[in-house]
Amino acid sequence: MQGSDKGTATAGSLQGEDLRIGIVQARFNNAITQALADACMAELLALGVAESHIRHVTVPGALEVPVALQAMADSEDYDALVALGCIIRGETYHFELVANESGAAVTRIALDFQTPIANAILTVENEAQAWARAEEKGRDAARVAVEMANLMEELQ
Repeated sequence: MQGSDKGTATAGSLQGEDLRIGIVQARFNNAITQALADACMAELLALGVAESHIRHVTVPGALEVPVALQAMADSEDYDALVALGCIIRGETYHFELVANESGAAVTRIALDFQTPIANAILTVENEAQAWARAEEKGRDAARVAVEMANLMEELQ
């Protein structure tokens, strides 16, 4: 779109009024994922998303997050979705498996359904790293969801 004003925007709209947002939270490492969820919800409300327009569900762990996201995306009831979880490296290959597969599935669902998904599934070395990121990444996920929902509306 060279020469067009439409392609020059540097920041998207963070106006959440009238948006419907779905949140899927893994319960594994629950204290951390709850901190993510609390920060995300607070930011969504601050951005103008009505509490009645937010659906928050929980699933056992990060590998189950994409299943719930897919069901939400398939319903076409949401303008954007948020994935919340926390994967902490252990002593086995399981960390890599869960991190890689959950991340790839979240991306695939976003692309397949053309539904923005803010991926805030933390992948960290230890619990201290998770706590250092939880609140900020929860807020970031809310902002990404709102901005991308507005962008997708503009692009359609």
